[in-house]
Amino acid sequence: MTQTLLLLPGDGIGPEVASAAARIAEVVAPDLAIESDLVGGAAYDAHGTPLTDDTLARAHASDAVLMGAVGGPKWTDAPRDKRPEMGLLRLRKELDVFANLRPAFCFPALAAASSLKPHLVEGLDIMIVRELTGGVYFGEPRGIDTGPDGVRRGYETSIYTAPEIARVTRVAFEIARGRSGKMTSVEKSNVMESGLFWRQEVTAVHAAEGEGVALSHMLADACAMELVRDPTQFDVILAGNLFGDILSDAAAMLTGSIGMLPSASIGAPGRPGLFEPVHGSAPDIAGQGIANPCAAILSLEMALRWSLGRTEAANRVRDGVARALEGGARTRDLGGTLTTDGMCEAVLAAL
Repeated sequence: MTQTLLLLPGDGIGPEVASAAARIAEVVAPDLAIESDLVGGAAYDAHGTPLTDDTLARAHASDAVLMGAVGGPKWTDAPRDKRPEMGLLRLRKELDVFANLRPAFCFPALAAASSLKPHLVEGLDIMIVRELTGGVYFGEPRGIDTGPDGVRRGYETSIYTAPEIARVTRVAFEIARGRSGKMTSVEKSNVMESGLFWRQEVTAVHAAEGEGVALSHMLADACAMELVRDPTQFDVILAGNLFGDILSDAAAMLTGSIGMLPSASIGAPGRPGLFEPVHGSAPDIAGQGIANPCAAILSLEMALRWSLGRTEAANRVRDGVARALEGGARTRDLGGTLTTDGMCEAVLAAL
């Protein structure tokens, strides 16, 4: 049966890097049906909404969704519920992709490009598992208003249920079992009730279902410090939505460039996953053809591995990127001069 990959290039550099990923897909998975649609600011310009119901239906019907990026200053004055980012949040929520996988992998050829000394990042291979559809980003009540005393206030609610924590914890356990078996759960149980609840529930799931996994707990601020001090001590890191967002972006810079970092958002088996580079739309360089396409190409690698069940093709993509880097291929963010197309050609040549 033919598998379908829905490509949502989005905004800024999104179309540029998504196009490169599609070229790679045509080589490693020529039988894969690739369809395209709009999301984010591009969808708002065309349809007055950052995600149409039709596009959402196409996402549900696909086997995997690969995004470029969304957002940019062009849509700063759009109504809050119509801003490009709202399309992405709705897509995540409606697809129920509750586990966000963000690898921080340092290719050997890029150890010297890290913001840390090479000996601290050599061999770095971390998988951050971030809960994606709950927590403070989605909790109610939330808003900006004026209190009874006449003072303006902004607020949101950090809330998690036991089932939400349990399901993402099981995903992290399964990933840890396929790696070193070591997992660190991160929260702020010392000052947040939701953080204490998180620690209690992860501990309970581990007691019941954690065979083969060595679990430890760490406060989020301590984890941030340790990522800079000794990042290779970590293997799998499990965190809620807010702290997972922050820590994964911090870990991204350990690898040499945020332009190298992919992500996968997955849900229940049999449902399409959502795959996207971490770097965002980068409007300052959009249209110049200089963006690093590797994060999008490696997001394709994750789609092949996690949603499409094409492990051999995924391995080819990852090895192709590694060989291109070993051969000296570099975009500007990595200290080189290659264009987006030039980097794509280097990976294709390696393949």
